[in-house]
Amino acid sequence: MDFGYLPGQQVLKDVSFAVKPGQKIALVGYNGSGKTTLVKLLLRLYDPDGGKICYHGRDIRDYQVMAYRRSIGSVFQDFKLYAATLKENVLMDAADGSREESFRVEQALYDAHFTLEDNRLSYQIETPLTTEFEKDGVNLSGGEAQKVAIARTLYRKQNMIIMDEPSSALDPLAEYRLNQELNEIARDKTVIFISHRLSTVRDADCIYMMENGRIVESGTHEALLAEDGKYAAMWKVQAGLYT
Repeated sequence: MDFGYLPGQQVLKDVSFAVKPGQKIALVGYNGSGKTTLVKLLLRLYDPDGGKICYHGRDIRDYQVMAYRRSIGSVFQDFKLYAATLKENVLMDAADGSREESFRVEQALYDAHFTLEDNRLSYQIETPLTTEFEKDGVNLSGGEAQKVAIARTLYRKQNMIIMDEPSSALDPLAEYRLNQELNEIARDKTVIFISHRLSTVRDADCIYMMENGRIVESGTHEALLAEDGKYAAMWKVQAGLYT
C-alpha cells in the first residue's frame, strides 16, 4: 500500500501487514515515520494511492463509509472531555434516560477501570464535568480522562479498537499500568495502537517498526531485541526510563 498527501510525495511506501481477530498490534517508530498516517488510512479518513486495505477479506472502499467507521472504536491522543455530565461524555449523544442506558454507561466505565466511588462524583454518572458551566463540576486527571475516552469505545462494543497514543500525557509508569489494564479490558478485541514509549508495547502479539513510511522490522518484543536492529536501538535509548 502506498499513500501521499501531495502528488509525488509519498508518506507510506509498500506497507503490508495482516492482523488476525483478537490480536494486539503495536506500531512504533520515531516522529514522521508514518504511524499516524497509517491509522488514518485504516479508519478510511483517506484512501491509499496504491494497493488496498481489506476488512474481513473485503476492500474497505466497498463498505458504506459511516457504517465502516462505526465498526471501529478509536481513541486519539487529543481526545476531549466536554462540559456535560459524565454519562453524556461516554454516550457522545443525547441520553434517552433509560435504566438500561445508564447501566451500559456504568458497565463501560467499570470495564475501563474508571472509579465511580470517587468522592468527587456526587451525582455518579450524572456528575457534571469541567467547571465551564457548573461551579461544582469535576475536572478529571489525565489518566481518569483517558479512561472516559476508552469507555466511549467500550460502550459501543466495537470488536476493533485503534489508539494513537491516547496516554501520551502520562508519565511512563502510569502509561504502562494503564496499557496493562487495557490489555485486560480488550482481551477479546482486536487492538492496533501507536506508542513512542516501548514499555507499553512489550506484550503486543506483533510489533511493527516504521521508518520513512515503511515497515522495516516486525516481530515480538523479544524477537526484535534479539535481532539487535532499529527497534533494539530505540529500546536501548529509552531503557533508562523503565528501570
